[in-house]
Amino acid sequence: MSTPYVLHYAPDNASLIVRLVLEELRLPYKTRLVDRAAREQEGDAFRQINPAGLIPALETPHGVMFETAAIVLWLADTQGRMAPAPDAPERAAFLSHLFFASNTLHAQLRMIYYPEKYVGPDPEAQAQLRHRLQQPSAQVMTLRNALALMDEWAMARGDDPVVEPTVLDYYLAAVIRWCGLYPEGHTDWFDLNEYPALLTLGEDLEIRPAVHAAIKAEGLGPAPFTNPRYPQPPEGSAT
Repeated sequence: MSTPYVLHYAPDNASLIVRLVLEELRLPYKTRLVDRAAREQEGDAFRQINPAGLIPALETPHGVMFETAAIVLWLADTQGRMAPAPDAPERAAFLSHLFFASNTLHAQLRMIYYPEKYVGPDPEAQAQLRHRLQQPSAQVMTLRNALALMDEWAMARGDDPVVEPTVLDYYLAAVIRWCGLYPEGHTDWFDLNEYPALLTLGEDLEIRPAVHAAIKAEGLGPAPFTNPRYPQPPEGSAT
């Protein structure tokens, strides 16, 4: 019997979130490396899989999916785990925060990783964009504001240890990892201790078998969320 899921991934990319969810759900899957060093994600072959040219993509029995939030929500719903049921009272707030994490928080991280895509080649303009996104603001939703909002969401869950993570939990854990690592030399704005509920969430997740599997597969280090290190993957590269 063939494996129903194939994850097109690169180490320590958004595909990490999908890997963590697949592992948590104990679903059999294969991986296919997307060679970022060769810019494979921009080539015609990969765009036949994901027309957006972004990592990840997931082959499923119902066709290929892309967009991280869509993939992990679909997995949760089809498996009946890791997200409130469609008719659950808490579903509305969960979806709001999941898509906020994807459409606002994660999207703004991409801006600071690749400022040239948004403001062009001028280094001063790139620095201004990073600075604007990394500072708190009373007028616009910046990264600091967004992280504070998600910290409040995590705090509202209470002090009990995570019994079964949601897909949003893993999304946020990956985000706090990336805030502490990327882009190299531009992370002094971020201090995880300012977000105690997200810190606790990361600590809770780091003991889970799903995270240990991802650590091994992508060379993430022993505390990938709360004390992140640059990955040393057995194949491929993160950038």
